[in-house]
Amino acid sequence: MTGNSATGGAPSGGSATGGAPSGAPGWTGATGRPTRIVLARHGQTPLSVDRRYSGQGDPELTALGREQAERTAQRLASVPHLAAVVSSPLRRCLATAERTAAAAGVPLIVEDDLIETDFGTWEGLTFREAADRDPDMHSRWMSDTSVAPPGGESFATVRERVERGLGRIVEERPGGVVAVVSHVTPIKLAIRAGLGAGDELLFRLHLDLASVSDVRFYSDGPTSVHLVNDTSHLA
Repeated sequence: MTGNSATGGAPSGGSATGGAPSGAPGWTGATGRPTRIVLARHGQTPLSVDRRYSGQGDPELTALGREQAERTAQRLASVPHLAAVVSSPLRRCLATAERTAAAAGVPLIVEDDLIETDFGTWEGLTFREAADRDPDMHSRWMSDTSVAPPGGESFATVRERVERGLGRIVEERPGGVVAVVSHVTPIKLAIRAGLGAGDELLFRLHLDLASVSDVRFYSDGPTSVHLVNDTSHLA
């Protein structure tokens, strides 16, 4: 899912307002309609309130999280030409995805490859608690995507499955518009793929709860990122 990227204000063969792509070549040289993937992070959970590692556990949303899910679903359902909603299997994502699919009248697809990182024994710990428990490993994990938490999975492993899941979306809906409701790491990895960026993006990019990003993949290779971490729908 890597390729040449363009991140400027002018899209590649599409419109900046999110309408159907025109098919005209853009700055990347790509032709045809891209598969537009509109990515949304889930809303607040009790673990995110305290900034605790929240991986493949399945907490419910808080009251604020449910409000965020409703507003994000309204945002996603209004995306022009939306054809499907793809979601992580965890409840904190399905809360947004189910609302979106129902409002837009499009199918909901659960994609296991878009689940959050397995943080192993760090699940539920704060950053400081994990660093105190496994200082050397935690330090290496913060800079090396091949390092996995104890009993968990590395970001390199997560990247492999997330790009596999994105590849299925592009293959099954070429030129379509798909909303994806997922987690911070898979969304960062989708943006990484769109930018053709290095692993350092994982450690430097901030994504808010219930934020929306927009990445487009062309069948002939190039990619473009049109939006990152937008929370205007929550205001």
